[in-house]
Amino acid sequence: MCGPFDIALQLGVELCGFARTAISSCSFLECTLVAVIGVVGLALEARIVAGADTRAVCSGDGRMLATSLACAVAEGCRGLISFGIAGGLSPDLRTGTCVVGSTIISETAQLMTDSDWSRSLLQVLPGAVHGAIVGVSSRIVAHPDAKRALRARTGALAVDNESHVVASAAAARGLPMAAVRVIMDPVTRELPASALAAVRANGTIDLAAVIRSLAREPSDLPMLLRTTLDALIGFAALFRCRELLGPALGLPAALPIPTPERKASMESPGASLCGLKELYLERS
Repeated sequence: MCGPFDIALQLGVELCGFARTAISSCSFLECTLVAVIGVVGLALEARIVAGADTRAVCSGDGRMLATSLACAVAEGCRGLISFGIAGGLSPDLRTGTCVVGSTIISETAQLMTDSDWSRSLLQVLPGAVHGAIVGVSSRIVAHPDAKRALRARTGALAVDNESHVVASAAAARGLPMAAVRVIMDPVTRELPASALAAVRANGTIDLAAVIRSLAREPSDLPMLLRTTLDALIGFAALFRCRELLGPALGLPAALPIPTPERKASMESPGASLCGLKELYLERS
């Protein structure tokens, strides 16, 4: 059953298809191309990053992120950025420290971020550090011992669950890529099971799951309160980063505009709208 939002989107697609017959593809691209797609793992991060020139792609399930991101990239953009909180791996990084990625490390590859974009980010983010970020899909690295082992193996400053997916997508499509991650849990901090159980597949927080986890392990409460404080500090720093970066998240205007890999919208309106529908559902 279609709701008002679906009907409005369908009408918009039809109008856009009609308008494309009256203007050149070049001018259409310049008028409609989203500057940046910001990729996040939490719904709150999506609300922070989204804006007039930035589309948010959010997934708390790393297995679905690549599909959601491919759908959004098919609509066209000038660059991809991994944005959000992260776990600290370096002992020098405290909660609230901003990391601008130089290299994104995964189990199978090391991919460089765009040097011009990263330089732009470092110029406007006071106190930000520049270094490698490692991405993992299968788990959240929660224990200090696991963080130290990952640091020893990779040399990375921080760990998240999205950056490697973003880097791979950007490399496959020839798009510039950057990463801005704020440390939430430093290397010495363990994340309690109740915090790990809280995140749904769509990136929202399941408070009932937190309560159930605490009922099973009441001793987790002090650690959960400490994690909550870390999260408040981390998200405050992330919000400040977003304000400083401006509408296009620091993307240099001189970077070339790529040609989007798209079919005519009227052939598959569902595919062309999936990024917009995801953002709408996350915010509802």
